[in-house]
Amino acid sequence: MQTRIGLGHRIWKAFIFQALLISITAILGVFAARYVLSDVLIKAALQDEADYFWANYRQDNNFSRPNTNNLNAYLSGVDPVPAALSDLSPGFHEMQKQDVDLYIIYVTEQDGKRLWLAFDGKQVSELATFFGLIPLAIVLVVIYLSSWLGYRFSRQAISPVVKLAREVERIEPKLLSGEDLDTVFFSEDMDQEVAVLAKALEQFSERSKQFVERERNFTRDASHELRSPITVIKIATDVILQDDSLSDSAKRFINRIQRSASDMEELIEALLLLARESEDQLSREPVCINELVEEEIERLEMIYPDKPVTVTKHEQSQLVIEASDKVLSVLIGNILRNAFSYTDQGQIAITIEADAIAIRDSGVGMSEQEVKEVFKPFFQTDQKQRGGYGVGLTIVKMLSDRFHWDVNIESTSGVGTMVKITFPAHSVIHF
Repeated sequence: MQTRIGLGHRIWKAFIFQALLISITAILGVFAARYVLSDVLIKAALQDEADYFWANYRQDNNFSRPNTNNLNAYLSGVDPVPAALSDLSPGFHEMQKQDVDLYIIYVTEQDGKRLWLAFDGKQVSELATFFGLIPLAIVLVVIYLSSWLGYRFSRQAISPVVKLAREVERIEPKLLSGEDLDTVFFSEDMDQEVAVLAKALEQFSERSKQFVERERNFTRDASHELRSPITVIKIATDVILQDDSLSDSAKRFINRIQRSASDMEELIEALLLLARESEDQLSREPVCINELVEEEIERLEMIYPDKPVTVTKHEQSQLVIEASDKVLSVLIGNILRNAFSYTDQGQIAITIEADAIAIRDSGVGMSEQEVKEVFKPFFQTDQKQRGGYGVGLTIVKMLSDRFHWDVNIESTSGVGTMVKITFPAHSVIHF
């Protein structure tokens, strides 16, 4: 079963994603600001500086050129121009000095004179670092701290739900009383929403206990009430059979009554087994499937003495299962009875393998849609006149699911049906 992710883990992932998204946005914002600062603001400032200089230079040829810590100016014919700048055409240029400092060069020309403005880009990096990265680091620290605090507060907010889930998980309904539920579910500091959930769980638990109790009482009473008349029938038929004056025909009918009573007793036992809460209450012992099949065949041949059906048994191995003999008898008996009921003439082949038993008949078979619905309660095929109430295979399915036995049905209409029961390895006894 796949492990589900807890609420705390989901909240932590949400806060991590939020912190990463804000961090990436902040970093991209710093780089965008640096781009705007270097490629927009600085170039605009150099253009304004050049226009200001030429406007004043036309009025005064001795007007001083810009010369600051970050900006150097060179005027052709007046200042010695560095060789690296002399061949630059008018416009903006970027150059590196000693492969370290980035210079932004702006070249303009008026009245036969050329002006070079060289701005030191190193200062831009320093300003971007100081006014961008350092505040960014502070912002990220605040974001991470707030995310962590938010996560802690969120965990505290959902901790009652987590605690409630753990308490419900460890509850054993059979051993828990109403007072214990109140102690487990409710506390003074419980939030309103959690209190509503806890109250609903308490009511659900109480209803479940009442349902289990009613089921136990019903199975106990049904077991007693149903077994008593069947016992009376079996005893009465035994007494009648001791009468030597009975004809053979009457004895056959009485024998059928006895067998039907035994079948009904096994059916009741199977239903009661299904109604029990735990399979640990069932007796477990080594059961030989080969012998059990032989007993069921003899019983069915007595019920259908004149039916033209040949039963063949192929024993590939001696299959012994650690299980309840009553459960296996009901399981295999129902499948064999279906095979006999729906086979007018032909054969029933029983194959016992190392870990499975397969029962194949040459009866009327079923369509693909009928195979899909055959395990539904009270389902009957088109051959309704063959009797039964449509619960035999339902009981087979319920028993197989209860004890983790795999039941597979293959059938073709007009050809026959094959039912195979595969037992898990841990229940098979090897000699």
